[in-house]
Amino acid sequence: MDNNTDNFSKNHEDSSFWEKIKGFAATAGREVIEKALSLCYSLLDSDTPIWAKTVIIGALGYFISPIDAIPDLTPFIGYSDDLGALVSAVITVGAHIKAEHKAKAQETIKVWFG
Repeated sequence: MDNNTDNFSKNHEDSSFWEKIKGFAATAGREVIEKALSLCYSLLDSDTPIWAKTVIIGALGYFISPIDAIPDLTPFIGYSDDLGALVSAVITVGAHIKAEHKAKAQETIKVWFG
């Protein structure tokens, strides 16, 4: 892992990311979770450039942050800001989200959503 990924791990433990995703998967919906997982798997890929990892870290950090523009407790609407941050990151680093990252995200979604 590079320094950006190490710093992210120190400041935002893996467990917070996975706990939020698992805990709110049904409420947040497949679209939000799929984007978060695709970004996460891209972040963990050593081929992803540092600038792209920085964008991903920002989006995932916002996603797991307890402070949101719109509280996540509000059904459906509460995740719109999270989705916006994730979509922006996906658009920005899309060329570095490989088919294998998307496939792995889909596999995880199938397990969680059935």
